[in-house]
Amino acid sequence: MASKIFINLPVRDTDASRQFFTHIGFSFDQRFCSPDTLCVIISEHIYVMLLEQARFRTFTTKPLSDAHTQTEVLIALDADSRDEVNEMVRKAIEAGGAIYADPIDHGFMYSQIFEDLDGHQWEIGYMDMSQVPY
Repeated sequence: MASKIFINLPVRDTDASRQFFTHIGFSFDQRFCSPDTLCVIISEHIYVMLLEQARFRTFTTKPLSDAHTQTEVLIALDADSRDEVNEMVRKAIEAGGAIYADPIDHGFMYSQIFEDLDGHQWEIGYMDMSQVPY
């Protein structure tokens, strides 16, 4: 049974990506970082590998999609509160990201979506499980 997840995403510039993800509060596992690869630590069991496009192409024969114009993946992460959702999105925008959609508020569930520097969509959400209506 799998115990960890590694999401792999192509990026244009690992230096810019490092600055972006550092600004919004993430750290890196340096054991898996190189000049063309970053390993972003999301949690103890979740990692995002940011690979410069040339490096990413060594893992696939399919053409890379441009996340600014095509959807390749939707990444959703949980937060501990609405304030944490708002703060992470604020920092993402401050670091050069972009708002993708208006906030979604269902009362018990609240989320916002931003795009990183390469157009990947990150949905940050909070859910109050005690208030789930079903």
